[in-house]
Amino acid sequence: MKLLEGKVAIVTGAARGIGEAIALKFAEAGANVAFTYLSSEAKALALEEKLNSFGIKAKGYKSNAGVYAEAEQLINDVMADFNALDVVVNNAGITKDNLMLRMSEQDWDAVIDVNLKSVFNLTKFAIKPMMKARKGSIINVSSIVGLIGQGGQANYSASKAGIIGFTKSIAKELGSRNIRCNAIAPGFIETDMTGELPEELKQSYFKSIPLGRFGKGSEVADVALFLASDMSSYVTGQVLSVCGALHT
Repeated sequence: MKLLEGKVAIVTGAARGIGEAIALKFAEAGANVAFTYLSSEAKALALEEKLNSFGIKAKGYKSNAGVYAEAEQLINDVMADFNALDVVVNNAGITKDNLMLRMSEQDWDAVIDVNLKSVFNLTKFAIKPMMKARKGSIINVSSIVGLIGQGGQANYSASKAGIIGFTKSIAKELGSRNIRCNAIAPGFIETDMTGELPEELKQSYFKSIPLGRFGKGSEVADVALFLASDMSSYVTGQVLSVCGALHT
């Protein structure tokens, strides 16, 4: 039997990067996958096709979890289409980097809304069916900068640190209902953007990472799979760093 056989998972921000890797890993492990995207319908349709090729049910939803009403509608739609909800991965995130002196209020608010408020919104509505079923796993994608900070990323770092505090609180609040809540803190992960970095800059980053390389989206997805599955049935309220010992 596959690790997530018959389970239903929501993955937000799954059109690319870490979210896509998690959605694919879950489908491979037997989960039925609902995922969200914001803009690229072509990418979403392509992902839906890939996921369905694993012999599971998959469906993409154009939804912004940073908007309270849209988060509620998403959970209602997923429950109508899948009739269950076992795992939620709050992955949607954006960056609007700038030094504090130059950071606008709009850039601060946008990052907090998409990265942090979305986690509150979706979790609030997702826990209702989970509480009824008396089981569930919530996985929040934070970041290593939520633990150590980063110059020029005060908004992003604050949003990701907020996710960690939220995760620990929800784990304590909902543990009695058999609902677990954990966070993943990725370090430097290979993406389309890192692929375009000059080799010299890459090497300077590598020097700060004891493993001497960027991580892969699939390596973050492996940790998400562990947290979504019954292998982590006594793990809750934790932050698992996937960073090559960048932060220890």
